[in-house]
Amino acid sequence: MKKLLVVMVVMNVVIFASGCAPKKEEPVVLAVVNDTKITKEEFLSEMEALPDFARGMFENKEGKERFLDEMIKREILYQEAKKKGLEKDKDFQKKLEEFKKINLVSMILKTEIQDKVKVDEKDIKDFFEKHSEEFKARVEVRASHILVKTEDEAKKLLEKIKKGENFAKLAKEFSLDAESAKNGGDVGFFSKGQMIPEFEKAAFALKAGEVSSPVKTQFGYHLIKVTDRKTGKAVEFEQVKGVIERRLTAERQKSLFDSYIEGLKKTSKITVKKEALEALMQEQKTPEQKDKPQGQSKGKP
Repeated sequence: MKKLLVVMVVMNVVIFASGCAPKKEEPVVLAVVNDTKITKEEFLSEMEALPDFARGMFENKEGKERFLDEMIKREILYQEAKKKGLEKDKDFQKKLEEFKKINLVSMILKTEIQDKVKVDEKDIKDFFEKHSEEFKARVEVRASHILVKTEDEAKKLLEKIKKGENFAKLAKEFSLDAESAKNGGDVGFFSKGQMIPEFEKAAFALKAGEVSSPVKTQFGYHLIKVTDRKTGKAVEFEQVKGVIERRLTAERQKSLFDSYIEGLKKTSKITVKKEALEALMQEQKTPEQKDKPQGQSKGKP
């Protein structure tokens, strides 16, 4: 009797447990077009895929009804196209193959390149420290100059400046740089890398108010006067963290892509038909290019 009682209790527990087991939830159907169901999941998935500005058009009740109606219209047209056998059309098949190729290439790039490149916080900080010069406070100077043809002219003008003559007045009268001469020789503020090297080197070596000795450049001889200096704020790590991460990610992805492609090329049989390629290039030449003798470059007799 005890054994029978135990068996009956166990059976009741099993039956109860099976009755309480969660059943697989049936998809919520929003519409049926002939025998095809449009489910809630499909509706939400397509809605989510919309750009932000477009999604806003379908947020209210009327918008959601309109969006579902668009899905119904598309399904009707799709079914009609299949009825007419348009999926067998050569153009459609070609486009389908192109679509498959593009998406498969995207998938392999994601799995073999994008997903394998990781940039962590340490990588970003290391880059920031190793390239500290790029993120230092930027120094700018404001300068005026007088440009003349010869060193003797520059030296004579420098003597006049040392005797107290006004730099801006002399620039307006003698400088060959007509644009800056109108402003007393002022070229405004500039940082390193914005001026020709000789001019820049001389300007950054001066203190505010100082005038240089004659400086030779490709344009002639300059007398440079620094009228102001200012130092910007140093760039903080948090300000450039995202930029560095994107830069490192792009560099590493390119490096991995290059090596990955080279590996695939080594295991692939590739034949370039040079004659066919040359014929194609000839076909695409303009009439002027076809008439021009080979080896003759533009601007040469």
